[in-house]
Amino acid sequence: MSRNFAHTSVGRRSFMALAGGTILSLAACAPQTRTAAEAKPAGRLPTGSPPPGTKLSIAVHSTQLQLGPAGLNKELKFTVSQWPNLSAGPDVIQGFRAHSIDLATNAGIPPIQAHAIGVDAKIVAVQVRKNPSYVFATAAGSDIRTVEDFRGKKIGFSQGQAQGVVVLRALKKAGLRNSEVELVALPSTQFLTALQSKQVDVAPLGEPTLTKYLGQYGKDGARGVKADVVDLLTVLWAPTEVLDDPAKVAAVRNFIPLWSRGLVWAWENTDEWIDTYYVKDQGVSKEDGKRIVASLRKPQFPVSWDKAIEWEQETADLLADGGFVPKQDASELFDRRFEGLAAKAVPATYRVAS
Repeated sequence: MSRNFAHTSVGRRSFMALAGGTILSLAACAPQTRTAAEAKPAGRLPTGSPPPGTKLSIAVHSTQLQLGPAGLNKELKFTVSQWPNLSAGPDVIQGFRAHSIDLATNAGIPPIQAHAIGVDAKIVAVQVRKNPSYVFATAAGSDIRTVEDFRGKKIGFSQGQAQGVVVLRALKKAGLRNSEVELVALPSTQFLTALQSKQVDVAPLGEPTLTKYLGQYGKDGARGVKADVVDLLTVLWAPTEVLDDPAKVAAVRNFIPLWSRGLVWAWENTDEWIDTYYVKDQGVSKEDGKRIVASLRKPQFPVSWDKAIEWEQETADLLADGGFVPKQDASELFDRRFEGLAAKAVPATYRVAS
């Protein structure tokens, strides 16, 4: 049975109050946190293992599943107090502000959103990808076949997540103004329901959600529309209060190489990863898992963050130019003490210069 809900059409200056319905309440009721500009200088990373008793709450579900089969558990030198299975940017930001998450993985967009509402957090590791991560899925029976057909249509849009910027970049590339479409403010977790109930005409979906959706509704005319728009960054990031704690910084430093090595293990052991993640964890068939993995490219980790910072700045400017966030200096979102740490932990074939 489809869930019916009222959608909100978002205008140029109203995004800051939406973004999935959680960010406004966070900004209104939570204690004020320091902005990146007010954060004290980072200094040097501690050396050695974290002190006994150090704990982190880590919202990185892929690494949770990879550590055991990759044989990396024994190299974890601190206690993971919990592995919250949260991946949506607004949920992670809420976890940071509630002091319930110490480290998380997201696309490059949530740090921009967090900075815009005064949540002080920094990027500590970077993975780059050169192929598109999202496909625009249409509602059943839609006549949409290209991005140019988005004109006048309702598009699922989440400002604080990667999917939101994918929408903005796709519109810009197609020569469409934001005002020529109806951007419907929803968290990405509601995109599937919105498509099923035809509350939106189109929304960006990633795998394995896309495969599940098209498998169910493709016979009714739902389709995937590809847009050559790359969401370049996957990042690890943490609240600055975590990065000001020497014990927790040591734990973050210990975790980053395990994160990058876990992703390499998954790439090199596809059959086991497909069974572990796609089949047992995500509930897709082995055949679909193989097809999804075959569409991916090997993980890459930049030694230098210069291009990652450039891309983050371009994205921040795109959001600011649309009136969605204030202007900001994206370099403030990165803690460069950790630069290249993920890259140095993996074989050279998985490294890129920048």
